[in-house]
Amino acid sequence: MRVVLLISTILFLITSCVIKEVSNIFARLEPAYTVKLNKDTTELIVRDYFPLIDNIDSISSVTIKIVKSMSFDTVLLIKTEKSKLINTINIFNGKDKGVLVATNKSNITPNIENERVKLFTLESKERSIKLLIEGKNPEILVLWQNCILDPFNISVNKSKGDNARTEIKIDVPHYAASLERSYIRVMAYNKNSVSNDILIPLRYGKVIGSAAELARTDKHSQIMYSLLIDRFLDGDSTNTKRLNDPDVLPVVDYYGGDLKGILDKIEDGFFSDLGITTIWLSPITQNPYDAWGQYPDPKTKFSGYHGYWPIYLTKIDSRFGDESVLRELLEKAHNNNHNVILDYVANHMHINSPTLMKNPDWVTPDTTPDGRPNFELWDEFRLTTWFDRHIPSLDLERDYVYKPMTDSAMFWLENFGFDGFRHDATKHIPEVFWRTLTGKIKSKFPERAIYQIGETYGSQELIDSYVRNGMLDAQFDFNVYDSMIWSLINSDGSFSDVWKTLDRSLSTYGYHNLMGYITGNHDRPRFISLAGGQLIPGEDYKLAGWKRDIGTGDSSSFNKLALLHAFIMTIPGIPTIYYGDEYGEPGGNDPDNRRWMRFDGYNKEEQQLLDMVKSLTHLRRGSMPLIYGDIFPLFISDDILCYVRIYMGEIVLTAINKGDKRESIEVDLPISYVGKKVETLSGKLINTDGKSLTIEVEPLSYAIISITNN
Repeated sequence: MRVVLLISTILFLITSCVIKEVSNIFARLEPAYTVKLNKDTTELIVRDYFPLIDNIDSISSVTIKIVKSMSFDTVLLIKTEKSKLINTINIFNGKDKGVLVATNKSNITPNIENERVKLFTLESKERSIKLLIEGKNPEILVLWQNCILDPFNISVNKSKGDNARTEIKIDVPHYAASLERSYIRVMAYNKNSVSNDILIPLRYGKVIGSAAELARTDKHSQIMYSLLIDRFLDGDSTNTKRLNDPDVLPVVDYYGGDLKGILDKIEDGFFSDLGITTIWLSPITQNPYDAWGQYPDPKTKFSGYHGYWPIYLTKIDSRFGDESVLRELLEKAHNNNHNVILDYVANHMHINSPTLMKNPDWVTPDTTPDGRPNFELWDEFRLTTWFDRHIPSLDLERDYVYKPMTDSAMFWLENFGFDGFRHDATKHIPEVFWRTLTGKIKSKFPERAIYQIGETYGSQELIDSYVRNGMLDAQFDFNVYDSMIWSLINSDGSFSDVWKTLDRSLSTYGYHNLMGYITGNHDRPRFISLAGGQLIPGEDYKLAGWKRDIGTGDSSSFNKLALLHAFIMTIPGIPTIYYGDEYGEPGGNDPDNRRWMRFDGYNKEEQQLLDMVKSLTHLRRGSMPLIYGDIFPLFISDDILCYVRIYMGEIVLTAINKGDKRESIEVDLPISYVGKKVETLSGKLINTDGKSLTIEVEPLSYAIISITNN
């Protein structure tokens, strides 16, 4: 029996933004990020969520008071007694109407896990979806793209004798067939909690049920690989030009890696074999030809081998290659179904840059208002501090600085086929820069899937402040990384802390976020050397790399690195491998974490780790639950982290054991798997009964169980 869903949320939404046809401009825009109401009054800048909307006639809400400001698209959102945990804000552009979702999670009652609302995708047909809501007295919000779905496309069937479980059937609207890619979004809440959010991709109006239907442009399906060009592979010895300066130690001179080396590895299938979909190139712009900086012990200056001291912003460093090899690299990458994103440096330029020499007023002051040197004051003066004396920060709050700087970024998209940017030093750059750049990108290339990810060290709130449709798609989630690595390294580390951090990140960035989850990066000591005891927690990792020959340490280090890989490959977000972490390259902090990449000659432990990583990446690439699935914890303790991802009734269960003994874990799954195929991908399956299962996980190991519909 079909019953129209008339939960109270829908009652006031029906009149707000029900779409009847795809001509609505908001239906053609990518789904907007969620607005967070963290305070009684929140500033809303609409172009942060709809950057292509240049005219807003009015903004309204049933549950939030809206006060207009002087700007055409900026308003104040004020909570009222009517405010709910999930609210909608209506945006009117001519005859078109769109909606922003605003969550009021500061009002969530703590410690109500047994009352928490949860959403599960049970099954799908081509044009319909069945969901399960678990929780008392739920209210639900269903959107197609940026508009409320007609309530007549939604029906409800409450489970008899169980008021806490409700089945929902959603029919995909017929007009969704006119878009190659669109999304159904679902959220639910009750008096005390907000559910996980659901994101369901559609292809011409049909529910995507297989990862084989996804394209290179689907951002959620990416697996990134981060490399330093100079340290990867020397494919063209004719452009290898070391400084050979007696003041520069060899480890911080140029090694000779170049774009041709990366092209060679694309052509020989290295990235495909490893399961990589997106290659993140370190900066390619021209850096100085001489030495700069000074390190006291051992005494050395540095070359610009890393690429982060740009002199020219639109010229390829001659030591890396030229435009022709870059074009060939991008063409071959795309032919092999790889994206390529460019590490772009906007915060600073080298002091000898002709641009700065011509425009000395482009830089921020080198002293603070109270007279101190304005160097490395990362948090106190984050928008003006200099990273070093030879790379002054740009005053990007001035339009005559940020306009040409955003143009220089656009140069790489307009003249080459890059698929996006990794942005250096994001929190040190004012928001106006990001709004301007992203506005230009979306206006110039509305049909291209340009992915932008930033680098910010700080709180989840600070990181999230840059994650908007009109700024950045994502940032790297260093908080989850730190929580995970220290739980694996410290004897008193607990997976309970890891889950708390991850749960907060999911609540902040969304359960289907595009955040980067890393194995390491060029600014951190190699995890395997920390895990193996070659680095002492808390020591000067940079100094250690200069003074000692850092190795991998005891054999447990490979197991712990494998656990980190398994973790990032099975949680939401974009898993990101730092070059060499796939086989366990050791090292301290930079420059020791930037050794030559090795492509062969692995020992037994390295080869085993590499094979394990390949199996994980290919599992991730082929699994809809791991790409678009919802995530739920099943069992969390100090040494055990067990969770499940679910998409349309298909399940991937991951259990990680960092302890020193074999563990047998019995867990109840959130949904039934009777009649489905159960496959053990790693670990050992002891018992199944259609609702619960028992798995066995070896010490310092993981288990992955796949449950599919066929």
